[in-house]
Amino acid sequence: MKLCEYVEAARGDREVDLLIRNAKLVNVFNGSVEKSAPIAIYGGKIVGFGDYKAKEVLNVKGKYLLPGFIDAHIHIESTKLTPARFVEAVLPRGTTAVIVDPHEIANVRGKAGVLFFIEAARRLPIDIYIMIPSCVPSTPFETSGEEITLEDVLELLDYPNVLGLAEFMDYPSVINCQDVTMKKLLAASDRFKDGHAPGLKGKQLNAYIMAGIYSDHECTDPDEALEKIRKGMYILVREGTTAKSIARLASIIDQYNYTRMALVTDDRSPSELLELGHLDYLLKKALSVGLEPLTAIRMITINPAIFYSLKGKGAIGVGYDADLVAVEDLYNLKVDLVIKGGQVVAEKGKLKIELEPDRIPSSFINSFNVRMDKLDFRIKAKSTRVKVIQVIPDQIYTKLKVLEMKSADGYLVANPGRDIAKIAVIERHRGTGRMGLGFVKGLGLKSGALATSVAHDAHNIVVAGTNDDDMLRAVAEILEMNGGEAVVKDGKVLARMRLEVAGLMTDRPLKEVAEEEKELIEAARSLGSKLTNPFMQLSFLALPVIPEVKLTDKGLFNVKTFELEELWVY
Repeated sequence: MKLCEYVEAARGDREVDLLIRNAKLVNVFNGSVEKSAPIAIYGGKIVGFGDYKAKEVLNVKGKYLLPGFIDAHIHIESTKLTPARFVEAVLPRGTTAVIVDPHEIANVRGKAGVLFFIEAARRLPIDIYIMIPSCVPSTPFETSGEEITLEDVLELLDYPNVLGLAEFMDYPSVINCQDVTMKKLLAASDRFKDGHAPGLKGKQLNAYIMAGIYSDHECTDPDEALEKIRKGMYILVREGTTAKSIARLASIIDQYNYTRMALVTDDRSPSELLELGHLDYLLKKALSVGLEPLTAIRMITINPAIFYSLKGKGAIGVGYDADLVAVEDLYNLKVDLVIKGGQVVAEKGKLKIELEPDRIPSSFINSFNVRMDKLDFRIKAKSTRVKVIQVIPDQIYTKLKVLEMKSADGYLVANPGRDIAKIAVIERHRGTGRMGLGFVKGLGLKSGALATSVAHDAHNIVVAGTNDDDMLRAVAEILEMNGGEAVVKDGKVLARMRLEVAGLMTDRPLKEVAEEEKELIEAARSLGSKLTNPFMQLSFLALPVIPEVKLTDKGLFNVKTFELEELWVY
């Protein structure tokens, strides 16, 4: 009996696998840091503290020992890496568990995309927990490649490592008791259900929580976060590449409410993952804006473990999994050693184990159905007053502006002098030929065009530029690569990144992908953009569940009214 073996090891009657000596233990149970008795590990679990007979002894020489880090909300696809490549990147930085919402791949390949991540969870050496995408597509106002149906949800909830339902982005369908939505929520009645409720408050928020949704990662306003905490929600404080909230919310985190919060990445670009890090970077960012080390550490260890009922995770205690991270000090937080399941898996930033490669279905490689000869980016000048999407730097929120536009030969045109570019979202899954057209202010483009097949959440092609010819050339480059990102000026491709797996990811090492991303950003800057990551910003301009206004393949979408609108103002 395995249980009896653990008990025998704990009482010292069975030789343990590993004994860790000379550690300073970060105890997330009582908020202390203490010189630890030797830590005994058997069968991947911590079985006791004290002197034990061991097969192996590891002297950590006074380093601080922390529980393994847990990212409570991430879309791995947003790193542009396949699961194995992602693990290769984050495990040496101390991440030993992630809670994944695979709704990006689900929008392209449906249930098969979710199963791809479930299979990855089975074979990769970190804990990958799956939340089943609840809104694929996120709304009826865009065209995705596939849908996740009620029947799919019922089937997928029964798979191992599945925790519950992922972020419910279509919050109007929850508040208004839409039939299929209610059935999905009832199907997961005994599971955790993640939220997505930007700006929701008052009775509408009450209704959203009453449906059984108890987390939100969209808060950027302190008062909004406090209301949600008071009403019983968990706040996932996001610090991604585009949306950054730690500094905005740090002022409200105190000894009374920090247990209702966790630090999460949500979306992380390859270059930031390489140069800054993953959760190790979020810890440093939290300390830089005034959080105490023990508070920040609990927000990526024990807090998410408690929220999501991850048994044996998030702490260093008897019976807990031996997922441990050693650092030199609690302010620099440079990860020196990572232990997963009692095995040393990384040291000084390098993996010490071999990872099994991803098994990528052939159907994921060719996922585009677009005819170039059908693309026409001209916009008739029915009126010269037009609704324009205003970008907000480092946020995925936008504002609606009504501006007077230039026209030529009866068509509206971009105006680089006023930082107004043309934008198009091209349906790429079903060959409909459908395309939404509009204008965007704030990308900073003085010339050329940017295009990407990463366009949340339906992942159609989004392209923005100062002229139609460069926009067409950029789209052609995306199709030639079977997915990716491109920068074009005067018909010449300045930089490109191939994302051959569903147009979202690549099975190449992080360093190579990050270098390509830096080249893309530099090329975008040569066109005039000063945004931190213009492609991340561009990708969210098609997301119809984040206020205030977005563009989908079906047209301009007002998120506040939850309706498609005409571009022109008469």
